[in-house]
Amino acid sequence: MAGKNGKQKTARDMILSLGVIVLVAGVIWIFIPHDDGEPDIKRVDYRVELLTAQRAASYPVAAPEGLSEDWKPTSVRFQGADSDTWHLGFHAPDGEYVAVEQSTKKPAEFIDEASQGARATERTEELGGRTWTRYTGGRYDALVLNGGDDMKGATTVVAGTGSFEQLGRMAAALELS
Repeated sequence: MAGKNGKQKTARDMILSLGVIVLVAGVIWIFIPHDDGEPDIKRVDYRVELLTAQRAASYPVAAPEGLSEDWKPTSVRFQGADSDTWHLGFHAPDGEYVAVEQSTKKPAEFIDEASQGARATERTEELGGRTWTRYTGGRYDALVLNGGDDMKGATTVVAGTGSFEQLGRMAAALELS
């Protein structure tokens, strides 16, 4: 009989231990704060990088003018050694992502990279006095401005998860300097 009683104690002890563990885990879960809301995205100041890019780039660098404060700049970089590549990313008012990309890389390669695989459509848009080509698909949609004489061979891509309306708003706001 002693063997049977020992097995019952072992099973009972395991169930009690499991109950204590679940209880402790529940208490910890209740008292640890949970933030299910959208994370606070930090605004970056891109003025210094813009001035650096304007001095170093072989083309007029694009940056938006006149966008509302709801457009939050979140990332910026200029890579002079990598075909004068300029990047400026924004968190749009509705939570989508919109980026301005410029480079003197081969246009097909750069557009594919900047738009993350989007393909050209037949549609164009007149924005800010320039003709932009729509690209769709891939992870992002994009508006592309191929480098003419005034762009000194640089390709400009406005891409992101935002709608074409948002991409167009960004493209129209771009000032070249």
